[in-house]
Amino acid sequence: MDPESLRRPGDLVVVSADPIDPTALVARVVVPAAGAVVLFLGTVRDHSADRRGVVALEYEAYTGVVEESISSVVGEARDRWPLLVVAVAHRTGRLAVGEASVGVAVSAAHRPEAFDAARYLIDELKQRAPIWKKEIWEEGEEWVSGAGSS
Repeated sequence: MDPESLRRPGDLVVVSADPIDPTALVARVVVPAAGAVVLFLGTVRDHSADRRGVVALEYEAYTGVVEESISSVVGEARDRWPLLVVAVAHRTGRLAVGEASVGVAVSAAHRPEAFDAARYLIDELKQRAPIWKKEIWEEGEEWVSGAGSS
């Protein structure tokens, strides 16, 4: 299935090595009918649940498959809440501490729907999108997750 067929015009789902521009994500979802815009950014931190000294993360994904998976989640969010525009971006490649690895922006007429939908989108994306993550720390590296893990 074509990922574009799962989204409404104006929505954005992109998986790329390009840096995520939070301002561009917000600009994508701002429309005259929007009374609420919510932006979530996931960033690379210097530790994980088990380890300190994380210096980078590396993400791998089959772009088309991941975009289709995320687009499906966007469709589900649209079925649950009256959303105006949705934009989701996920990075691939090596990211340094502090860089944004994922961004979710939504607009709706009212804030409860925008907050709830943004939370749903990031939670479901983390559970279902087939994206693999490698932690890189000062003394080594290890693949730590893929779809279905946290």
